[in-house]
Amino acid sequence: MKILVGKTALVTGGSRGIGEAIVRKFAEQGADVAFTYLSSEDRAKKVEADLKGLGSNAKAYRSDASSYEQAEELVKAVLEDYGKIDILINNAGITRDTLMLRMSEEQWDEVIQTNLKSVFNLTKHVLRPMLKNRGGSIINMSSVVGVFGNAGQANYAASKAGIFGFTKSIAKEVGSRNIRCNAIAPGFIGTEMTDELDEKTKETFLASIPMKRLGEGEDVANACLFLGSDLSSYVSGQTLSVCGALNC
Repeated sequence: MKILVGKTALVTGGSRGIGEAIVRKFAEQGADVAFTYLSSEDRAKKVEADLKGLGSNAKAYRSDASSYEQAEELVKAVLEDYGKIDILINNAGITRDTLMLRMSEEQWDEVIQTNLKSVFNLTKHVLRPMLKNRGGSIINMSSVVGVFGNAGQANYAASKAGIFGFTKSIAKEVGSRNIRCNAIAPGFIGTEMTDELDEKTKETFLASIPMKRLGEGEDVANACLFLGSDLSSYVSGQTLSVCGALNC
């Protein structure tokens, strides 16, 4: 049975990697899916075409989640096209890894803007329509790096740690209105980025994971499916780690 029939989801950064897995999973489960891309237009249009070919009402929107104005225009466009937003997945994110002594202000600001401010931008603009509909689920993509840090990723770790506090605060603010807010903290997930790593680095990653394998995009998508569906109707303000027991 498809558990998202009748739901409309908005996924930022949905054209590749974890975001693409989420978009495809939600469409498979019956949701109408709006998703964003920034630079990978061809990839986004292919995902859109694939899903429409399967009978899904999916649509790709070019939008920069780090821009407050573009986030506002995006939400307006999705509401015009779909009439409502039941589920928001704040998935857009980047890395600009380097040691602190070498990190530029631009590298810091870019990661914070894309990974953390984007969560504020989209949440801010979907709350009013969710309040009007008397319900909704907001899912924020964090990382286990936000829990224990990582050398060379102070900007990324800070952005992902900030998501935890934001998630708990929003859950408390709007819980009485039947709006839930949760976070997901993926561990090492196999994506195009990890495919480019050398074998020695991959082996180091695997040695640190108790389950001895990288996660897959679908593992994270399944966690989003749970938190986006009515199966988690009494779950809010929580962080679900999808990490093969790395963070325990």
